[in-house]
Amino acid sequence: MTRTPHRWRRLVALLAAVVGIVGTATAAAPAQAAAGTGAPPRMTDGYGLTQTDQAVGDRTDFYLTVTTPEVAGKHHIKIILPSGYYDDPARRYPVLYFLHGSPDDPIQQNYPALTMSNAMITVIPDGGARGWYANWLNQNTPAGAQNWENFHLNQVIPFIDANLRTVATKKARAVAGVSMGGFGAFHYAQDRPDLFSQTASLSGDIDLSVDSMDLRLAVVASLIDAQGVVCGSSSGACDPNNDPYKPAVDSDALFGTPYPLFNADWRWNAADPSQHMDKLAGIGVSVYVGNGRGVATEPEFWLEGASKHVKDRMDALGMPYHYVDYGDGAAWGSHCNGAHNGGCWEQDLLDLIPRLERAFAS
Repeated sequence: MTRTPHRWRRLVALLAAVVGIVGTATAAAPAQAAAGTGAPPRMTDGYGLTQTDQAVGDRTDFYLTVTTPEVAGKHHIKIILPSGYYDDPARRYPVLYFLHGSPDDPIQQNYPALTMSNAMITVIPDGGARGWYANWLNQNTPAGAQNWENFHLNQVIPFIDANLRTVATKKARAVAGVSMGGFGAFHYAQDRPDLFSQTASLSGDIDLSVDSMDLRLAVVASLIDAQGVVCGSSSGACDPNNDPYKPAVDSDALFGTPYPLFNADWRWNAADPSQHMDKLAGIGVSVYVGNGRGVATEPEFWLEGASKHVKDRMDALGMPYHYVDYGDGAAWGSHCNGAHNGGCWEQDLLDLIPRLERAFAS
């Protein structure tokens, strides 16, 4: 049966009610106090970024607040330096860019594993509640300017290279992300393979094709604020006054129409990581996912299918990759239950970070 856009919109609302917005998850346990004492290093404005407040935190674990013409509002950039960063002023470090999920914030990325490396810098830029790590097609919505890709790739990366002792090369740069950030990590590495040597998806929305229409509709739900619709029609389902997806925008704001009629959704297909895995040739690719314990109301259940689609594409291309499907999480750390949450992502990072260190050092 051919579905009209109106039918798709009803499915979007249903999806938001049943599985929630993909990316909302239980936070990992707070990190222990970072090594070192004293104030964060002073950073110099540039590349279109203006700091609006003093950095918050200590000298190795802190965040900045910046503005940029590329994206409306103020934005946090969290930075984690190796504990020995100040011991050798001549030493330079590779960088992991870690992209958060929806509707999270860099400050909330307190996975202990992110502080474990003494061999690399970790940078966590703001991706918005539903920025989707892309330059939106429509810049004239109530959300204002939404050029997230320009912000991260053209501004944050050179800003970090100018202010910190980085190794500013493709070989020494990785991008990884959780949920919405998993999409961002693959999308950025595909758009700019000259910038990154490693990319990783942790429970990522890495298939937005019609093969994973459930995930595409979850993206749409975040745009049109289907959560607000559900809150407004359900008693006690959620707090409509604490809605991170306000203001609502049109379903076409991000990549044009999402409805697969007469190839009208071609921009979604162009941005879909699963259809362009060939662009990651020569880049180290890692995929981590669970199975949501087989429960269809658990987002991880749907993300497992998306990850399998990507694996099939890589197999067809003969690409090397690191793929972990930890199922119900029983063998993947004591805090992982196979669901879409920080306990599983912490275990993913415990596996990923040493592998990145070895790749950087090779």
